[in-house]
Amino acid sequence: MDYMNKMKESIKFIKSKTKETPSIGLVLGSGLGSLGEKIENPMVIDYKDIPNFPMSTVEGHKGQLILGQLGNKKVIAMQGRFHYYEGYPLKDVVFPIRVMIGLGIENLIVTNAAGGVDEDFCPGDLMIIKDHINFTGQNPLIGQNFDDLGPRFVDMTRAYDERLMSIAKKAGEDLGISLKEGVYMWFTGPTYETPAEIKLARTLGASAVGMSTVPEVIVAAHQGIKVLGISCITNMAAGILDQPLKHEEVIETSLMVKDKFERLVIEILFNI
Repeated sequence: MDYMNKMKESIKFIKSKTKETPSIGLVLGSGLGSLGEKIENPMVIDYKDIPNFPMSTVEGHKGQLILGQLGNKKVIAMQGRFHYYEGYPLKDVVFPIRVMIGLGIENLIVTNAAGGVDEDFCPGDLMIIKDHINFTGQNPLIGQNFDDLGPRFVDMTRAYDERLMSIAKKAGEDLGISLKEGVYMWFTGPTYETPAEIKLARTLGASAVGMSTVPEVIVAAHQGIKVLGISCITNMAAGILDQPLKHEEVIETSLMVKDKFERLVIEILFNI
């Protein structure tokens, strides 16, 4: 079965489970999946039950879709995403984003756990992503273009929507949550970056580094979907504090800030 028909099959299956049309998609990164528990009147679908969906293999990712209401909006949330380092082709990594767009979303909020490159950052900070650097040499749009979905060549000048960023900043102010702003740099992983790579990232203008998000944003741009990106700075990147990096620290810091993160996203949803 070709890619477009696989998408249609997945969309048809999810539509058979609910009559609601979500307007906002949420991608919940490592340790941030607890926001899914706040969704009202939830319809939960395991990835393994959705035709053609990949399976999430990362600790801290539940691996399910949740449809319902959050912040007075109809949403569809991914509790757990897919990563290039898991061995999936990028077309599979972004497949759920394509499906969510096919279900009707107009806005996409992507979240992630990231390493802080900006030395003014601290673990637990939340950063609005204003732009990104794709340092992998990979792109989910390489190969056949699906003209029904979007153009062959995609403008990435405003991949992150200015209006959504303004809403997020105001939500932070209203809640008394201090927000950072910066550039996210995508590395493939699964290794954490070396101190030399972090020095390079800083020189190139990166504020934070991570192993996800950018492919999802690229396909959203391909299909004309407005994107807001939020990084949870879970640790300082390699070489800054001269200590080893561990995934357990990523999860631990994410859980520490989950209440702040959840309040922020819900306030943003109320104002979109």
